Amino acid sequence: MSTPTPPEENTLPTDDRIQDVEGGPRLMTDSADDTERRAGDRTGTARMQAALQGIMNGSVLVTVLAIVLALVACGILIAITDPAVQQAAGYFFARPGDTFRAIWTAVGGSYASLFQGSVINFGASSFAQAIAPITRSIDYAVPLIAAGLGIAISFRAGLFNIGGQGQILMGAAAAGWVGFAVDLPAAIHIPLTIIAGIVGGAVWGGIVGVLKARTGANEVVLTIMLNYVALYLVSYLLRTPGLLQAPGSPNPISPAMKDSAVLPALFGPRFGIDLGFVVALIAVVVVWWLVNKSSLGFRFRTIGENPRAARVAGMSVPSLTIWVLVISGALVGIAGAYQVQGAVTSGFTSNIDAGIGFDAITVALLGRSKPWGTFWAAILFGVLKNGGYAMQAANGIPIDIVGVIQALIVLFIAAPPLVRAIFRIPQPGARRKSSKKSERKAVAA
Repeated sequence: MSTPTPPEENTLPTDDRIQDVEGGPRLMTDSADDTERRAGDRTGTARMQAALQGIMNGSVLVTVLAIVLALVACGILIAITDPAVQQAAGYFFARPGDTFRAIWTAVGGSYASLFQGSVINFGASSFAQAIAPITRSIDYAVPLIAAGLGIAISFRAGLFNIGGQGQILMGAAAAGWVGFAVDLPAAIHIPLTIIAGIVGGAVWGGIVGVLKARTGANEVVLTIMLNYVALYLVSYLLRTPGLLQAPGSPNPISPAMKDSAVLPALFGPRFGIDLGFVVALIAVVVVWWLVNKSSLGFRFRTIGENPRAARVAGMSVPSLTIWVLVISGALVGIAGAYQVQGAVTSGFTSNIDAGIGFDAITVALLGRSKPWGTFWAAILFGVLKNGGYAMQAANGIPIDIVGVIQALIVLFIAAPPLVRAIFRIPQPGARRKSSKKSERKAVAA
Protein backbone atom coordinates (compact mmCIF):
# COMPACT_ATOMS: atom_id res chain seq x y z
CA MET A 1 0.00 0.00 0.00
CA SER A 2 1.55 3.23 -1.17
CA THR A 3 1.78 6.15 1.15
CA PRO A 4 0.30 9.43 -0.14
CA THR A 5 2.87 11.99 -1.13
CA PRO A 6 2.78 14.93 1.30
CA PRO A 7 2.16 18.30 -0.32
CA GLU A 8 5.16 20.51 -0.87
CA GLU A 9 5.54 23.41 1.50
CA ASN A 10 5.54 25.97 -1.31
CA THR A 11 2.37 24.64 -2.97
CA LEU A 12 -0.11 27.44 -3.65
CA PRO A 13 -3.53 27.22 -2.03
CA THR A 14 -6.57 26.14 -3.97
CA ASP A 15 -7.93 28.32 -6.76
CA ASP A 16 -10.67 29.84 -4.66
CA ARG A 17 -8.04 31.60 -2.55
CA ILE A 18 -6.03 33.03 -5.45
CA GLN A 19 -6.87 36.20 -7.30
CA ASP A 20 -5.11 37.26 -10.49
CA VAL A 21 -4.11 40.87 -10.18
CA GLU A 22 -1.73 43.06 -12.07
CA GLY A 23 1.73 41.87 -11.15
CA GLY A 24 0.85 38.20 -10.48
CA PRO A 25 -1.32 36.04 -8.21
CA ARG A 26 -2.20 37.23 -4.74
CA LEU A 27 -3.51 35.28 -1.78
CA MET A 28 -7.08 36.18 -0.97
CA THR A 29 -6.88 36.24 2.80
CA ASP A 30 -9.24 39.19 3.20
CA SER A 31 -12.44 38.74 5.12
CA ALA A 32 -15.90 39.09 3.63
CA ASP A 33 -16.18 42.54 5.22
CA ASP A 34 -13.00 43.66 3.44
CA THR A 35 -14.33 42.34 0.14
CA GLU A 36 -17.61 44.20 0.61
CA ARG A 37 -15.75 47.36 1.59
CA ARG A 38 -13.58 47.21 -1.54
CA ALA A 39 -16.65 46.59 -3.67
CA GLY A 40 -18.34 49.59 -2.07
CA ASP A 41 -15.26 51.74 -2.71
CA ARG A 42 -15.24 50.68 -6.36
CA THR A 43 -18.95 51.45 -6.67
CA GLY A 44 -18.50 54.88 -5.07
CA THR A 45 -15.54 55.67 -7.30
CA ALA A 46 -17.49 54.54 -10.36
CA ARG A 47 -20.36 56.82 -9.40
CA MET A 48 -18.01 59.77 -8.91
CA GLN A 49 -16.39 59.10 -12.28
CA ALA A 50 -19.81 58.84 -13.95
CA ALA A 51 -20.88 62.16 -12.43
CA LEU A 52 -17.61 63.75 -13.52
CA GLN A 53 -18.04 62.44 -17.06
CA GLY A 54 -21.55 63.89 -17.10
CA ILE A 55 -20.22 67.32 -16.14
CA MET A 56 -17.38 67.16 -18.69
CA ASN A 57 -19.77 66.12 -21.45
CA GLY A 58 -22.30 68.84 -20.62
CA SER A 59 -23.13 71.55 -23.11
CA VAL A 60 -21.79 75.11 -23.10
CA LEU A 61 -25.38 76.35 -22.89
CA VAL A 62 -25.93 74.57 -19.58
CA THR A 63 -22.71 76.09 -18.22
CA VAL A 64 -23.74 79.62 -19.23
CA LEU A 65 -27.22 79.16 -17.79
CA ALA A 66 -25.70 77.85 -14.54
CA ILE A 67 -23.76 81.11 -14.24
CA VAL A 68 -26.94 83.11 -14.96
CA LEU A 69 -28.87 81.19 -12.30
CA ALA A 70 -26.08 81.80 -9.76
CA LEU A 71 -26.16 85.55 -10.47
CA VAL A 72 -29.96 85.62 -10.18
CA ALA A 73 -29.91 83.73 -6.89
CA CYS A 74 -27.25 86.06 -5.46
CA GLY A 75 -29.25 89.04 -6.74
CA ILE A 76 -32.18 87.84 -4.65
CA LEU A 77 -29.88 87.51 -1.65
CA ILE A 78 -28.53 91.04 -2.17
CA ALA A 79 -32.07 92.42 -2.49
CA ILE A 80 -33.52 90.84 0.65
CA THR A 81 -30.55 91.98 2.78
CA ASP A 82 -30.47 95.56 1.46
CA PRO A 83 -31.77 98.11 4.05
CA ALA A 84 -33.46 100.27 1.41
CA VAL A 85 -35.34 97.28 0.01
CA GLN A 86 -36.42 96.22 3.48
CA GLN A 87 -37.69 99.72 4.23
CA ALA A 88 -39.62 99.96 0.94
CA ALA A 89 -41.07 96.49 1.44
CA GLY A 90 -42.74 97.74 4.64
CA TYR A 91 -45.28 99.68 2.58
CA PHE A 92 -45.23 97.46 -0.53
CA PHE A 93 -49.02 97.33 -1.00
CA ALA A 94 -49.31 101.11 -0.76
CA ARG A 95 -46.48 101.93 -3.19
CA PRO A 96 -45.10 98.76 -4.81
CA GLY A 97 -43.04 100.76 -7.31
CA ASP A 98 -40.73 101.96 -4.53
CA THR A 99 -39.85 98.37 -3.67
CA PHE A 100 -39.06 97.44 -7.26
CA ARG A 101 -36.93 100.57 -7.70
CA ALA A 102 -35.04 99.78 -4.49
CA ILE A 103 -34.45 96.21 -5.71
CA TRP A 104 -33.18 97.48 -9.07
CA THR A 105 -30.89 100.00 -7.37
CA ALA A 106 -29.48 97.43 -4.94
CA VAL A 107 -28.94 94.57 -7.39
CA GLY A 108 -28.14 96.62 -10.49
CA GLY A 109 -25.80 98.93 -8.60
CA SER A 110 -23.95 96.01 -7.02
CA TYR A 111 -23.41 94.16 -10.30
CA ALA A 112 -22.49 97.40 -12.08
CA SER A 113 -19.81 98.02 -9.45
CA LEU A 114 -18.60 94.45 -9.87
CA PHE A 115 -18.34 94.88 -13.65
CA GLN A 116 -16.66 98.29 -13.60
CA GLY A 117 -14.27 97.19 -10.87
CA SER A 118 -13.18 94.05 -12.69
CA VAL A 119 -13.66 94.49 -16.45
CA ILE A 120 -13.97 98.05 -17.79
CA ASN A 121 -14.40 101.28 -15.85
CA PHE A 122 -16.56 103.44 -18.10
CA GLY A 123 -16.16 106.43 -15.81
CA ALA A 124 -12.36 106.52 -16.11
CA SER A 125 -10.69 109.60 -17.53
CA SER A 126 -8.27 107.69 -19.77
CA PHE A 127 -8.13 104.45 -21.72
CA ALA A 128 -5.36 103.12 -19.49
CA GLN A 129 -7.47 103.64 -16.38
CA ALA A 130 -10.52 102.15 -18.12
CA ILE A 131 -8.84 98.81 -18.88
CA ALA A 132 -6.83 98.62 -15.65
CA PRO A 133 -9.56 96.55 -13.87
CA ILE A 134 -9.44 93.70 -16.39
CA THR A 135 -5.65 93.51 -16.10
CA ARG A 136 -5.96 93.11 -12.34
CA SER A 137 -8.61 90.43 -12.85
CA ILE A 138 -6.24 88.56 -15.16
CA ASP A 139 -3.59 88.83 -12.45
CA TYR A 140 -5.95 87.10 -10.00
CA ALA A 141 -6.74 84.47 -12.64
CA VAL A 142 -3.16 83.40 -13.44
CA PRO A 143 -2.66 80.93 -10.54
CA LEU A 144 -6.20 79.63 -11.09
CA ILE A 145 -5.38 78.90 -14.74
CA ALA A 146 -2.30 76.85 -13.84
CA ALA A 147 -3.88 75.03 -10.90
CA GLY A 148 -7.14 74.50 -12.79
CA LEU A 149 -5.26 72.86 -15.66
CA GLY A 150 -3.61 70.47 -13.20
CA ILE A 151 -6.92 69.48 -11.66
CA ALA A 152 -8.57 69.24 -15.10
CA ILE A 153 -6.00 66.81 -16.48
CA SER A 154 -6.53 64.50 -13.50
CA PHE A 155 -10.29 64.69 -14.00
CA ARG A 156 -9.88 63.74 -17.67
CA ALA A 157 -8.05 60.61 -16.51
CA GLY A 158 -10.80 59.73 -14.03
CA LEU A 159 -8.71 60.68 -10.98
CA PHE A 160 -9.77 63.12 -8.29
CA ASN A 161 -6.86 65.34 -7.32
CA ILE A 162 -8.16 67.22 -4.28
CA GLY A 163 -4.61 68.02 -3.16
CA GLY A 164 -4.17 71.37 -4.87
CA GLN A 165 -3.52 73.10 -1.55
CA GLY A 166 -0.63 70.82 -0.65
CA GLN A 167 0.86 70.92 -4.14
CA ILE A 168 0.73 74.73 -4.18
CA LEU A 169 2.40 74.87 -0.78
CA MET A 170 5.21 72.53 -1.82
CA GLY A 171 5.63 74.32 -5.14
CA ALA A 172 5.74 77.67 -3.36
CA ALA A 173 8.24 76.38 -0.78
CA ALA A 174 10.59 75.02 -3.46
CA ALA A 175 10.24 78.09 -5.69
CA GLY A 176 10.52 80.43 -2.72
CA TRP A 177 13.79 78.90 -1.56
CA VAL A 178 15.30 79.22 -5.04
CA GLY A 179 13.90 82.75 -5.26
CA PHE A 180 15.58 84.11 -2.13
CA ALA A 181 18.58 81.80 -1.62
CA VAL A 182 20.12 81.85 -5.10
CA ASP A 183 21.70 84.86 -6.78
CA LEU A 184 21.50 84.61 -10.58
CA PRO A 185 20.72 86.82 -13.57
CA ALA A 186 16.99 87.32 -14.13
CA ALA A 187 17.08 85.42 -17.44
CA ILE A 188 18.16 82.29 -15.52
CA HIS A 189 16.68 82.98 -12.09
CA ILE A 190 13.04 83.39 -13.21
CA PRO A 191 12.75 80.13 -15.20
CA LEU A 192 14.77 78.24 -12.57
CA THR A 193 12.36 79.39 -9.86
CA ILE A 194 9.38 78.31 -11.96
CA ILE A 195 11.01 74.92 -12.56
CA ALA A 196 11.54 74.54 -8.80
CA GLY A 197 7.82 75.12 -8.27
CA ILE A 198 7.01 72.56 -10.96
CA VAL A 199 9.28 69.99 -9.31
CA GLY A 200 7.82 70.64 -5.85
CA GLY A 201 4.26 70.14 -7.05
CA ALA A 202 5.18 67.15 -9.22
CA VAL A 203 6.87 65.34 -6.33
CA TRP A 204 3.87 65.91 -4.06
CA GLY A 205 1.47 64.70 -6.74
CA GLY A 206 3.76 61.79 -7.60
CA ILE A 207 3.60 60.51 -4.03
CA VAL A 208 -0.15 60.14 -4.42
CA GLY A 209 0.31 58.48 -7.81
CA VAL A 210 2.73 55.87 -6.47
CA LEU A 211 0.55 55.05 -3.46
CA LYS A 212 -2.54 54.84 -5.66
CA ALA A 213 -0.83 52.61 -8.24
CA ARG A 214 0.99 50.31 -5.82
CA THR A 215 -1.51 49.95 -2.98
CA GLY A 216 -4.84 50.86 -4.56
CA ALA A 217 -5.44 53.58 -1.95
CA ASN A 218 -8.13 56.13 -2.74
CA GLU A 219 -6.59 59.27 -4.25
CA VAL A 220 -9.22 61.52 -2.65
CA VAL A 221 -8.20 60.44 0.85
CA LEU A 222 -4.50 60.57 -0.01
CA THR A 223 -4.59 64.07 -1.48
CA ILE A 224 -6.66 65.49 1.37
CA MET A 225 -4.34 63.99 3.99
CA LEU A 226 -1.25 65.22 2.16
CA ASN A 227 -2.73 68.73 2.22
CA TYR A 228 -2.34 68.66 5.99
CA VAL A 229 1.13 67.14 5.76
CA ALA A 230 2.23 69.91 3.39
CA LEU A 231 0.67 72.62 5.56
CA TYR A 232 2.43 71.48 8.73
CA LEU A 233 5.68 70.74 6.91
CA VAL A 234 5.84 74.22 5.37
CA SER A 235 4.86 75.75 8.72
CA TYR A 236 7.76 73.89 10.34
CA LEU A 237 10.18 75.04 7.65
CA LEU A 238 9.02 78.64 8.09
CA ARG A 239 9.62 78.43 11.84
CA THR A 240 13.10 76.95 11.53
CA PRO A 241 16.05 79.35 11.12
CA GLY A 242 18.34 78.32 8.29
CA LEU A 243 15.56 76.70 6.29
CA LEU A 244 12.75 78.99 5.09
CA GLN A 245 12.47 81.44 7.98
CA ALA A 246 13.72 84.96 7.36
CA PRO A 247 16.93 85.67 9.32
CA GLY A 248 16.28 87.64 12.50
CA SER A 249 12.50 87.36 12.22
CA PRO A 250 10.52 85.76 15.07
CA ASN A 251 7.56 85.20 12.74
CA PRO A 252 7.03 82.20 10.43
CA ILE A 253 7.74 84.07 7.21
CA SER A 254 10.32 83.64 4.47
CA PRO A 255 12.79 86.26 3.23
CA ALA A 256 11.70 88.49 0.37
CA MET A 257 12.29 87.25 -3.16
CA LYS A 258 15.30 88.67 -4.92
CA ASP A 259 14.49 91.12 -7.68
CA SER A 260 15.99 88.78 -10.26
CA ALA A 261 13.35 86.13 -9.39
CA VAL A 262 10.30 88.43 -9.48
CA LEU A 263 8.11 88.23 -12.59
CA PRO A 264 8.32 91.52 -14.51
CA ALA A 265 5.21 93.48 -15.49
CA LEU A 266 4.43 93.31 -19.20
CA PHE A 267 2.85 96.75 -19.60
CA GLY A 268 4.24 98.74 -16.71
CA PRO A 269 3.35 99.02 -13.02
CA ARG A 270 -0.11 100.51 -13.67
CA PHE A 271 -1.38 97.23 -15.10
CA GLY A 272 -1.59 93.92 -13.27
CA ILE A 273 -0.47 91.63 -16.11
CA ASP A 274 3.03 90.21 -15.67
CA LEU A 275 5.09 87.42 -17.21
CA GLY A 276 3.06 84.87 -15.28
CA PHE A 277 0.17 85.34 -17.72
CA VAL A 278 2.45 84.33 -20.60
CA VAL A 279 3.51 81.23 -18.64
CA ALA A 280 -0.16 80.40 -18.03
CA LEU A 281 -0.98 80.76 -21.74
CA ILE A 282 1.92 78.47 -22.64
CA ALA A 283 0.63 75.94 -20.10
CA VAL A 284 -2.84 76.04 -21.68
CA VAL A 285 -1.42 75.37 -25.16
CA VAL A 286 0.83 72.56 -23.89
CA VAL A 287 -2.02 70.87 -22.00
CA TRP A 288 -4.33 71.23 -25.01
CA TRP A 289 -1.73 69.51 -27.20
CA LEU A 290 -1.02 66.86 -24.57
CA VAL A 291 -4.67 65.94 -24.04
CA ASN A 292 -5.96 66.20 -27.61
CA LYS A 293 -3.00 65.51 -29.90
CA SER A 294 -0.51 63.25 -28.12
CA SER A 295 -0.62 59.49 -27.62
CA LEU A 296 -0.04 59.97 -23.89
CA GLY A 297 -3.10 62.20 -23.70
CA PHE A 298 -5.11 59.57 -25.55
CA ARG A 299 -4.09 57.03 -22.92
CA PHE A 300 -5.07 59.45 -20.16
CA ARG A 301 -8.52 59.92 -21.69
CA THR A 302 -8.91 56.18 -22.20
CA ILE A 303 -8.26 55.25 -18.58
CA GLY A 304 -10.62 58.03 -17.56
CA GLU A 305 -13.49 56.90 -19.77
CA ASN A 306 -13.00 53.12 -19.64
CA PRO A 307 -10.18 51.70 -17.48
CA ARG A 308 -11.16 48.12 -18.35
CA ALA A 309 -10.83 48.79 -22.08
CA ALA A 310 -7.46 50.42 -21.39
CA ARG A 311 -6.23 47.24 -19.69
CA VAL A 312 -7.54 45.07 -22.52
CA ALA A 313 -5.68 47.31 -24.99
CA GLY A 314 -2.44 46.64 -23.11
CA MET A 315 -2.13 50.00 -21.35
CA SER A 316 -0.41 50.00 -17.98
CA VAL A 317 -3.00 51.71 -15.81
CA PRO A 318 -0.74 51.96 -12.70
CA SER A 319 2.09 53.70 -14.58
CA LEU A 320 -0.38 56.01 -16.34
CA THR A 321 -1.92 56.84 -12.96
CA ILE A 322 1.49 57.90 -11.67
CA TRP A 323 2.15 60.04 -14.75
CA VAL A 324 -1.25 61.73 -14.53
CA LEU A 325 -0.75 62.80 -10.94
CA VAL A 326 2.87 63.85 -11.53
CA ILE A 327 1.81 66.11 -14.42
CA SER A 328 -1.22 67.33 -12.47
CA GLY A 329 0.95 68.24 -9.49
CA ALA A 330 3.52 69.92 -11.74
CA LEU A 331 0.87 72.23 -13.21
CA VAL A 332 -0.47 73.06 -9.77
CA GLY A 333 3.12 73.73 -8.70
CA ILE A 334 3.30 76.50 -11.32
CA ALA A 335 0.54 78.25 -9.36
CA GLY A 336 2.67 77.90 -6.22
CA ALA A 337 5.65 79.43 -7.99
CA TYR A 338 3.51 82.32 -9.22
CA GLN A 339 2.32 83.03 -5.70
CA VAL A 340 5.87 83.76 -4.53
CA GLN A 341 7.14 85.32 -7.77
CA GLY A 342 4.19 87.53 -8.62
CA ALA A 343 1.52 87.73 -5.93
CA VAL A 344 3.52 87.88 -2.67
CA THR A 345 7.16 88.76 -3.32
CA SER A 346 7.94 90.28 0.08
CA GLY A 347 8.03 86.91 1.85
CA PHE A 348 5.44 84.15 2.12
CA THR A 349 3.73 82.31 4.96
CA SER A 350 1.89 79.00 5.19
CA ASN A 351 -1.24 80.80 3.93
CA ILE A 352 0.36 81.35 0.52
CA ASP A 353 -2.13 79.02 -1.21
CA ALA A 354 -4.94 81.56 -0.48
CA GLY A 355 -7.62 78.96 -1.19
CA ILE A 356 -6.47 78.58 -4.80
CA GLY A 357 -6.11 74.81 -4.49
CA PHE A 358 -9.82 74.35 -3.82
CA ASP A 359 -10.96 77.13 -6.17
CA ALA A 360 -9.06 75.30 -8.92
CA ILE A 361 -11.44 72.34 -8.53
CA THR A 362 -14.37 74.66 -9.22
CA VAL A 363 -12.54 76.20 -12.18
CA ALA A 364 -11.85 72.78 -13.69
CA LEU A 365 -15.48 71.74 -13.28
CA LEU A 366 -16.75 75.01 -14.75
CA GLY A 367 -14.37 74.62 -17.69
CA ARG A 368 -15.58 71.00 -18.16
CA SER A 369 -11.96 69.84 -17.68
CA LYS A 370 -10.95 71.22 -21.07
CA PRO A 371 -7.85 73.44 -21.38
CA TRP A 372 -9.48 76.49 -22.97
CA GLY A 373 -12.65 76.03 -20.95
CA THR A 374 -10.52 76.03 -17.79
CA PHE A 375 -8.75 79.17 -19.02
CA TRP A 376 -11.99 81.13 -19.43
CA ALA A 377 -13.41 79.76 -16.18
CA ALA A 378 -10.31 81.04 -14.36
CA ILE A 379 -10.73 84.45 -16.01
CA LEU A 380 -14.35 84.52 -14.77
CA PHE A 381 -13.25 83.70 -11.23
CA GLY A 382 -10.56 86.38 -11.43
CA VAL A 383 -13.24 88.86 -12.49
CA LEU A 384 -15.49 87.81 -9.61
CA LYS A 385 -12.69 88.08 -7.05
CA ASN A 386 -11.44 91.45 -8.27
CA GLY A 387 -14.96 92.81 -8.71
CA GLY A 388 -15.97 91.58 -5.28
CA TYR A 389 -13.61 94.06 -3.64
CA ALA A 390 -14.99 96.90 -5.80
CA MET A 391 -18.56 95.88 -4.95
CA GLN A 392 -17.74 95.86 -1.26
CA ALA A 393 -16.12 99.30 -1.41
CA ALA A 394 -18.86 100.93 -3.51
CA ASN A 395 -22.02 99.26 -2.20
CA GLY A 396 -21.07 97.74 1.13
CA ILE A 397 -21.81 94.21 -0.12
CA PRO A 398 -19.63 91.69 1.79
CA ILE A 399 -16.92 90.01 -0.27
CA ASP A 400 -18.40 86.68 0.86
CA ILE A 401 -21.11 87.08 -1.78
CA VAL A 402 -18.47 86.13 -4.36
CA GLY A 403 -17.99 82.81 -2.60
CA VAL A 404 -21.75 82.28 -2.71
CA ILE A 405 -21.77 82.93 -6.47
CA GLN A 406 -18.94 80.45 -7.00
CA ALA A 407 -20.64 77.81 -4.86
CA LEU A 408 -23.94 78.22 -6.70
CA ILE A 409 -22.20 77.94 -10.06
CA VAL A 410 -20.74 74.59 -8.98
CA LEU A 411 -24.11 73.48 -7.62
CA PHE A 412 -25.93 74.18 -10.88
CA ILE A 413 -23.17 72.74 -13.06
CA ALA A 414 -23.17 69.56 -10.98
CA ALA A 415 -26.92 69.21 -11.58
CA PRO A 416 -27.49 69.62 -15.34
CA PRO A 417 -31.00 68.09 -15.17
CA LEU A 418 -32.02 70.89 -12.78
CA VAL A 419 -30.79 73.58 -15.20
CA ARG A 420 -32.49 71.85 -18.12
CA ALA A 421 -35.73 71.57 -16.17
CA ILE A 422 -35.73 75.25 -15.17
CA PHE A 423 -35.16 76.47 -18.73
CA ARG A 424 -37.06 73.57 -20.38
CA ILE A 425 -34.06 72.45 -22.43
CA PRO A 426 -34.46 68.96 -23.95
CA GLN A 427 -31.96 66.27 -23.07
CA PRO A 428 -29.20 65.69 -25.65
CA GLY A 429 -30.36 63.17 -28.21
CA ALA A 430 -33.97 63.27 -26.98
CA ARG A 431 -35.25 64.45 -30.35
CA ARG A 432 -33.33 61.77 -32.20
CA LYS A 433 -34.73 59.08 -29.90
CA SER A 434 -38.29 60.35 -30.37
CA SER A 435 -37.85 60.48 -34.16
CA LYS A 436 -36.52 56.90 -34.16
CA LYS A 437 -39.50 55.77 -32.10
CA SER A 438 -41.92 57.45 -34.51
CA GLU A 439 -40.13 55.83 -37.46
CA ARG A 440 -40.43 52.40 -35.84
CA LYS A 441 -44.13 52.98 -35.19
CA ALA A 442 -44.64 54.04 -38.80
CA VAL A 443 -42.86 50.93 -40.06
CA ALA A 444 -44.88 48.71 -37.73
CA ALA A 445 -48.11 50.31 -38.95
